[in-house]
Amino acid sequence: MTVPNAISESDVWACLKDVPDPEIPVVSLIELGIIRGVKIQDNVPEVTITPTYSGCPATAVIQLDVEAALAKAGFGHAKVVSKLSPAWTTDWITEQGREKLRAYGIAPPANEASCAGMLARGRATEIITCPRCESPTTERVSQFGSTPCKAHYRCLSCLEPFDYFKPI
Repeated sequence: MTVPNAISESDVWACLKDVPDPEIPVVSLIELGIIRGVKIQDNVPEVTITPTYSGCPATAVIQLDVEAALAKAGFGHAKVVSKLSPAWTTDWITEQGREKLRAYGIAPPANEASCAGMLARGRATEIITCPRCESPTTERVSQFGSTPCKAHYRCLSCLEPFDYFKPI
């Protein structure tokens, strides 16, 4: 793709739509809500990313992947900025991202992560559905799964283990 004289935000968004998350490559950074914004300043794109948590070890890889995608598309002097506030939340995962997580074998967040919602319903009442067989009969094996933002579960129907993306 050759960069036109005037770069548009939609050109940059289109360039980034297929950049995968380095830990869960079936979902894009946009679908996970990690790419928070795009703006053009002096014909140079600036992409804002918010990692899933401030200590996320994939943050540097995410930044490099965004820069590489922009460079490949001809946006050579692009800028990638990490923004930690507001903190990333699972509420930013798109519906398409949630479906891709489920198809990959990771249960997406069961509820919204908003503080008011969590206080109203309590964490103990969450029913985590198996992403493989869709059974609601599951049990938590460990509060932490393959990454700190996931918990490890087991389905009591199909007996398969799976990660659950905790609402944060």
